[in-house]
This record gives sequence, C-alpha cells and structure tokens, in this order.
Amino acid sequence: MKVAVWDTYVTKKDGSIMHFDIIAPQEIRDTTIIYGYGKDYLKNKGQDGQPLSSKECRFCHIESVKPQWETEIKQKGYFIIEMENCE
Repeated sequence: MKVAVWDTYVTKKDGSIMHFDIIAPQEIRDTTIIYGYGKDYLKNKGQDGQPLSSKECRFCHIESVKPQWETEIKQKGYFIIEMENCE
C-alpha cells in the first residue's frame, strides 16, 4: 500500500506550534477528508476548534506504508505521526 504524507503545523491554544504528519492512503486526495482526519486528531488532543486548512496542512510526499501504521489506517482511515509539541 502506498500512503500520502501530509505535513501539518497547527497553533495550539497556548500559542505553541504542534507538528504532526497525517498519513492516509494515496488515493485520498480530497483535502476536506484529510483536514477532517487532522481535526479529529486535534479534538482527541484537546485542541478542537484550532484552524486546520491548506495554510497548516500540505501534501508532502508518497511512501510505502509501514507495518505499524497499516492496522490503524485500515480501522480509522489514517495514522498520525506526532513530531513536536503533541502532548
């Protein structure tokens, strides 16, 4: 399976920048769906309501799915890689 990596930087409620990647099947090109995945993740992190659009989230590249991502992608449609300030 090939996946698309969407590089995402969101300003948290405390003003710091949260950096994470949204990993989704490469066939999903509808940014509304991708942003929905990001907003779902933000809600789970207590950051619901923070802006997430093309300004914060951009397509980065395509790569092969890693085994540790595959199960969650099959269940939820996406996987999140937490990079910085995601606590």
